[in-house]
Amino acid sequence: MKRQKEKIIVALVILGVLAFTFWWGGNAPGLRGWGPASPSAVTGPAPAAGLPEERETDVNVKPGVPTEPVSPDPAAQEPSAEVKPSSSGAAPGAADGRTQSAGEKLQLAASLAGGGSPAGVEKGSAAYSERQGMVLNKSTGKDKYLTDPVPEGKPVPVEPQDAVTSDKVYTCTLSVRCDTILQNIKWLDAEKAELAPEDGVIFPNAKVTFYEGESVFNVLWREMKKNKIHLEFENTPIYNSAYIEGINNLYEFDCGELSGWMYKVNGWFPNYGSSRYQLKGGDVVEWVYTCDLGIDVGGYYAAGGE
Repeated sequence: MKRQKEKIIVALVILGVLAFTFWWGGNAPGLRGWGPASPSAVTGPAPAAGLPEERETDVNVKPGVPTEPVSPDPAAQEPSAEVKPSSSGAAPGAADGRTQSAGEKLQLAASLAGGGSPAGVEKGSAAYSERQGMVLNKSTGKDKYLTDPVPEGKPVPVEPQDAVTSDKVYTCTLSVRCDTILQNIKWLDAEKAELAPEDGVIFPNAKVTFYEGESVFNVLWREMKKNKIHLEFENTPIYNSAYIEGINNLYEFDCGELSGWMYKVNGWFPNYGSSRYQLKGGDVVEWVYTCDLGIDVGGYYAAGGE
């Protein structure tokens, strides 16, 4: 009996040592990304630069789902090689069964936010962009926020901090749709299925008002708040613009690893963020969800031009 008790005690000690080793070797709280020294993404309620005080932004934070931290290294966020559509039936970016790394997801976010252009995209006219006031770095051909020249005839970015607003009121047309999710519903996270409207319309095509000097982001934020539609964004200083993470609780990466929100104005997908696109009366603004880095919505980055 005594020998049997000793065996039980020895077994318990061994199990305890193994459990401690496993915990210390990678699953300890401080090693899983939520320790006090770990970095976190900036998703707080800081207003987008250039917004008047009475129009400060608020953020609905996505509960329980951490966001990727923004890398301070511009090179780390440069988009990689041109993305090819998947023919295997799997969501683009996951055809090989591999989960994207944080760096790759940041590259996607940079593309959707308007920072940089993937290989193969035709660059706009540098001479035209400079005549319109864009200041380009001679060595990189980009401005200080890593933006390529815009195609000739298109508006150049206006920095939020430089925007001059007034009480003059204009109208533009705004819509928010997620049709591509319906076309690729098998890629959508199961718990998000009920969030995609049956007709793909989150905000119907409607005329909305804006103040002189306001941006595409200003209008989106105000109309989503007015209509009680969830919106989450992150201010990205490296691109001097807000990056839209989720609308109606449909987020980037919810429908494949190359999915997220993009915007176009008058049929053009700008190569810079929505906080830098200054609206003009009569503009038609469309926010669309892509499941394939713009290929499925005719986006500028994927199509290689306008």
